[in-house]
Parts: sequence; C-alpha cells; structure tokens
Amino acid sequence: MIGADEPVSHVTHLEAAIDGTVLPHDRLQTLHEGRPLWVRYDLDAVRTAMTKEVVARRPPTMWRYEELLPVADPTRRATLGEGMTPLLRCDRLGRALGLTDLWVKDESQLPTGSFKSRGLSMAVSRANELGVSRLAIPTAGNAGGALAAYAARVGLEAYVFMPADTPIVNQYEAAYYGARAYLVDGLINDCGAVVRDGTDAMGWFDVSTLKEPYRIEGKKTMGLELAEQLGWSVPDVILYPTGGGTGLIGMWKAFGELAEIGWLVGERRPRMISCQAEGCAPISTAWAEGERFAETFADASTAASGLRVPAAVGDFMILDAVCESGGQARSCPEEDLLAWAQRGASLEGIGFAPEAGACLGVLERLVAEGAIDRDERVVVFNTGAAQKYVEVMGEGTALVQIELPVDWDALAGKP
Repeated sequence: MIGADEPVSHVTHLEAAIDGTVLPHDRLQTLHEGRPLWVRYDLDAVRTAMTKEVVARRPPTMWRYEELLPVADPTRRATLGEGMTPLLRCDRLGRALGLTDLWVKDESQLPTGSFKSRGLSMAVSRANELGVSRLAIPTAGNAGGALAAYAARVGLEAYVFMPADTPIVNQYEAAYYGARAYLVDGLINDCGAVVRDGTDAMGWFDVSTLKEPYRIEGKKTMGLELAEQLGWSVPDVILYPTGGGTGLIGMWKAFGELAEIGWLVGERRPRMISCQAEGCAPISTAWAEGERFAETFADASTAASGLRVPAAVGDFMILDAVCESGGQARSCPEEDLLAWAQRGASLEGIGFAPEAGACLGVLERLVAEGAIDRDERVVVFNTGAAQKYVEVMGEGTALVQIELPVDWDALAGKP
C-alpha cells in the first residue's frame, strides 16, 4: 500500500476529446481546439498497483481510488473528506414510480452539500500541485461555494462569478468561504465570458466546467463508488441531472477504466439517462434530433439552477456517452420537477434538489413508455441538498398557522 505522503501517479498524458491530440500532463492545460481534454492513465500499472482488497481498507473518501486519480502528491490535496456518499434503497418512491429496485445515490451529504465537492476538490488539488495561486469560476449554483471552500482549504485565491438570480444560499456561501464573489446580469455563459476575458489581466486558472481536465476525474469517483457499493457491478440504468454534464461523462469514463482493469463483474454497462428541464434542454433537444453537438438553448429558465446551462462545452461527450450506453437524453416539464422533488422528499426523507426532481419526472415517463422495465435496477443521483434552494422549497409546501390554545379535534382533521 502506498504511504500517506508518498507520491503516486499513473497519468501518462492528456488527450483532446475532439480529435485525440496528445498533450503533456505536467503543466497547466485548458482546452484544445476549444474542446475538453481527457486524463489518460497507464491502466496496466494501475491494475498492478491497486487491488480491491487494498481499496476496501482505505478511508471512505474518494481518494481511496488514488491510483486512478491525477494528483501525484497526497500532501497537495485540498480535501474535506469528500466521498463515499450513501446509496439508499427507495421502496416507497419506487412503488410510486412502478419500480421494484430503485436506489438513490445521495450526493447532498458531501462537505459542501452537493456533488460539486468532488470535482472542485480534484481541480483545486491538481492546481495546487501545479503551483497555481489564483482560481476563477463561473457558476449557476453549487460550484462557486465548492471552489471557495476548497481554495480556502489550501490557501488559494478564488474568484466566483454568478448570475444575479443565483439561489441566495449559493451567493452567500461563496463569500462566506472567503472567495471574491460577484453577481453578473446574465446567464452562466455571460459569467464564463467574464472569466475568459479576465484570464490575462488577472492571471487566474479557469476551472469552468470541462475547461480544465480535472473536474471530470473528481466526478468519475461517483461511478467508482457506485460500482464498489454494488459489489463491483453496475445498475441497469442511471439517471443523472445534466447541466454541464461532467458527472455523466466522468461516470462513463470510470466504468470504462474499471472494465479495462478487469474489476467489473460481467460485460454489461448501465444505460445512461441525461435529464434536463424543459426550460433549458440543449442536450435532450440535440439527442431527439440525432445530433452529436447541441445548439445554444435560447431563453433558458428553470427552477433547477444547476440545469440552467444553455451551452455545454462537452455537449458531444455527453451525447457520446448516452448513445454508447444505449441510453437517452430527456427533459422534464418545469412544474413536474418541483412536484417530484417534494414528493420524493416526503416519501423517503431525502432532501431532493430540483435537479433530482427532473430525474424523477423523466423516470416516470420512461417507465410509462416501457423504456425501463419494472424489475430493472435503477439509480437516481441526487446531486445537491434541498435546503440550498430556499427560494423554491416553499412551492407546493403547505404551512398552516394555528391559534392557541390548540383545537385538537381540528388538528386531527375531525369534523
């Protein structure tokens, strides 16, 4: 087993996702031809160095898979103990949807309250390892707080740019963790333009979704964990809320790497279902039209702030994963995603974010259409904590004021 402070890395190079161009991994890299990069590993070396038994003895964080991660020096990690989120069986919710084997992977229990902990922990760690001192990010929600927290953990500067209508908790948390937080009159794409335009003047490293190669590597640990929790097997179907799409892309990469090192039981891979809201559905629109690249979605608007990404730089990577898996890219009506998030919470006690509500709304339709069988094993990802969405939590939630002394018959609903 590798010692706690002993450098470890099996990264061989970076690879352009659009055309396969090989780039060195020992320096800062962003995009190639305007498109994302993959981190590639010597998987033969990983197979020799890492065993399931060794992994099982390690602490229950995402860093237990260190041989399949890009950070070589453990002392440079920006970590708050992220990873190994619970995989919860949901029988009552399953019955409501007509399923017998439904599970929820609850990412809301990560240190910053969302799956963004994984990607930003990895990106900040690798930036720290490469000598970066200042980071910047555009965000529509949880990513800004996550960057701020992990940058604070290792003493780096963080600049966060958010649409002015970003959920209030996300606004406050970025500043609370010490980031320079700014509101922009526009969408996340406009915030991204601010970060891009300021790179030369401010000297920051842009950690926008898929504009650096390491957030994918953090997000792929969702797939590594899920496989381990299922005895190194995979479910039949995964439903994932898709804004920038890093998580879906990362998990598909994880399953490929696990298969190549011989750790997955059987040949089957899950069908990946990309879930969006109808108010911002560039990926599902492109999938429905049989396109590999998505057009910018006009007039994007949704209560699921994490899904309000009108143009994803990794659109083709999302659609490739969906198609290779035999999955689908679908969208949920706006009114249904909030209703399903609240219904799921009331049935299972899980704080479903609106983004997960979109997954449940899509799942309802796929079951009704026969695209998912009643007895298939289905996993839905809850990517964030409901309490981060105070602006929308009250919709459809009844609060009743009572007078004192209490009328117990009225309280019990008696006539």
